[in-house]
Amino acid sequence: MDNPGILLDVLKVFGLAAFSFFVAFFSTPILTHYLYKYELWDKRGEREALGGGKASIIAQATRERTQKPTPYMGGILIWGTTFIVTMLFLFLSQAYDNPLLTKLNFFSREQTWLPFAALMAASLIGLVDDWFSVRNKGGRRAGGVTLAKRIALILIIGGVGAWWFYGPLETESILVPFLGELHLGILFIPFFMLTLLAVFSSGVIDGLDGLAGGVFGAIIAAYGGIAFFQNQLDLAAFLGVISGALLAFLWYNIPPARFYLSETGILGLTTVVTIVAFLTKAVAVLPIIAFPLVIEAGSVIIQVASKKFRGKKVFIAAPIHHHFEAKGWPHYKITMRFWIVSIVSAIVGMVIHLVGMF
Repeated sequence: MDNPGILLDVLKVFGLAAFSFFVAFFSTPILTHYLYKYELWDKRGEREALGGGKASIIAQATRERTQKPTPYMGGILIWGTTFIVTMLFLFLSQAYDNPLLTKLNFFSREQTWLPFAALMAASLIGLVDDWFSVRNKGGRRAGGVTLAKRIALILIIGGVGAWWFYGPLETESILVPFLGELHLGILFIPFFMLTLLAVFSSGVIDGLDGLAGGVFGAIIAAYGGIAFFQNQLDLAAFLGVISGALLAFLWYNIPPARFYLSETGILGLTTVVTIVAFLTKAVAVLPIIAFPLVIEAGSVIIQVASKKFRGKKVFIAAPIHHHFEAKGWPHYKITMRFWIVSIVSAIVGMVIHLVGMF
C-alpha cells in the first residue's frame, strides 16, 4: 500500500471495534448469568403514567410482549467493555515498546479523557439508580433515585464537562454548517449543560427489544465517522470500541431481549453523545443525527403538556414507540423502522456537517 499510515488508522478504528465486539460478545453470558441469578429485573407493579395515574396501556403491551422477566443493567456490557479495552491497550502501550501498540492506544488528554471519564461517571450513577429500582428502594414511588436528584447529578457532570471545554480545551464556540463558528463566550457553559440535559431526557427510548441499541449504534457510528474524517483518530477509536460493544449488546437484545440497557446504559450513552458532539464541533447537527431521540423526548413533552393544559392526550401512550405499539404495530416492526430512520438521519447529519465545514 502506498500510504501505510492510512492502513494503521483504519486498523486502529475498525480493528478495535471488532476486538470490542468479541470482548462484549463472550462476556455477555457471564453477565446475564448473574443478572438472572439475582433476579435483577423490574419487580414493580403498574408504572406511573406521565402526568400521573397508572400506565395501563404500556403495562398491557409489555405483558403481551414479554413472556418472562427481563433483567436491567445490560448497559454494564457497554461501559464495562469500553473500560476493559481502553485500559488494556493503555497498559500494553506502556508496558511494551512497540509502535503498533502505541498506535492502538487511544487514551489521550485532548480527545478521550473527558468522554471516557463522563461515560464511567454517568454509567455508575445509572447503576445506582438501577440497583435501587430492582430492589424497590430510593425516593421514587416505584423505586430508584428521584428524578430531581438524577437531574442534579447530570447537571454536575455537565458543569464539569463544560468547565473542561471552556477551560483546559479553550472551547467557547460551536460550528454551524455553511455559516461558520458561532462564538458563545461564557454562555457556552450553560448551553453545554442544557444540551446534556436535553439528550438525557431522550433516554425514554429504552422501551422495546433492540430499539435503544440500534438507535444509539447509528448515532455513535455517525460521530465516529465525523471524528475519523476530522483526523480525531483517538476519539474515532473510542467510539469504535463503544460501537463494537453495542453490536454485541444488540446481538443478545433482539427479540426476545436477554437484558435491557436501563439507566446504567442510557445515562452513560446520552452523556457520551453530548460530549462527543461538542468535541467534534458537530453539536449543531445533533438533532439530525439523533433524530429518533428528538422525537421520543418531544412526544413525552407534548403528551405531558397536553394532559396538563388541555386535559387530554395527543398520543395513545408516550413515548411515541408505545403509541405505535398501542395502535397494534408489532414490536419488531417498530424497532426496525426506528433503526432505518436512525441510520438515514445519522448519515444525513454526518454529511451536512462534513460538507458544511468547507
